[in-house]
Amino acid sequence: MNREKMTYKDAGVDIDLSSQAVERIKKIAKRTHKHGIISGIGGFGGLYELPKNKYEEPVLVSSIDGVGTKLKVAVMAGKHDTVGMDIVNHCVNDIVVQGARPLFFMDYVGMGKLEKTVFDQIIDGIVTACDKSDCVLLGGETAEMPGLYGEGEYDLVGCITGIVDKKKIIEGKEIKPGDKIIGLQSTGLHTNGYSLARKVLFVKGQFAINDNIPELGRTVAEELLIPHKSYGNLILSLLEKFKIKGMAHITGGGFVDNIPRMLPGDCSANIFRDSWKVLPIFGLISSVGNIDEIEMYRTFNCGIGMVIVVEADMAGDILEEIKKQEEESFLIGEIARGNKIVNFV
Repeated sequence: MNREKMTYKDAGVDIDLSSQAVERIKKIAKRTHKHGIISGIGGFGGLYELPKNKYEEPVLVSSIDGVGTKLKVAVMAGKHDTVGMDIVNHCVNDIVVQGARPLFFMDYVGMGKLEKTVFDQIIDGIVTACDKSDCVLLGGETAEMPGLYGEGEYDLVGCITGIVDKKKIIEGKEIKPGDKIIGLQSTGLHTNGYSLARKVLFVKGQFAINDNIPELGRTVAEELLIPHKSYGNLILSLLEKFKIKGMAHITGGGFVDNIPRMLPGDCSANIFRDSWKVLPIFGLISSVGNIDEIEMYRTFNCGIGMVIVVEADMAGDILEEIKKQEEESFLIGEIARGNKIVNFV
């Protein structure tokens, strides 16, 4: 028997490198520590003190999600900060649709081998997005698991917790026929549909990651790594002035699967074709992949990252307010009687 001593590092796990990574996170995460922190990164659990006297009946709202196969594009391009922004912004959008304000965020990064440059870029993106959303980076998990992930590959998951007064929770119960649907412009694919997009562009279209695409005005990498847009600050500011009856974050499942999630049982949504600006990337994917319209609407956001439902007589004022905040929005549909389906008219 070989009596040579072995260490965890011999098996591919560098505890010292992980400890150094935690110390770096502690330093940059302080940018997000504006409220609520009792004990943050480094302990077995992060401690956060709920705001006092701001809510009559405070309700916590939590969501967890991943970046998905967009990570493959980040690895191909060697650029990893934007996926850090993606995971925070996606999670912020998931809870703001119920009227919740973000409180704190926690991340999970799993790698075969901890790569300092890659890891630092991811965390920098996370901190940047948390800072912009006034959300504390409270803690997380960095897992080094040789043999589970291929060389250079990793996974990225985030969990967010927010707060809303019970009487202000937005559930869509008051939505009725005649209400208007406003769509908020997306920045691109956000974090959904990448398995299909990659197959269309890299396999069928034979594009290389750094190819410049004239109709996009940028390279494939630059287009596909545009961060998922956060609508949190915009929505929260609108809620201070207007009544919003329902919201849907257009993520996996596109229009077809996400809009019904906010609808009462006796309502459907009529979406007006050609009522908003469809970004060039969606036209390129549709053309190269020969993808039909309904499949596009069910897989991608097609240029609309969030929809909100409001009273008809309020729609104009809300559109104007969004414009004042230098955001882009469109009147894209209306509520009709039906059974929780989306019609494209």
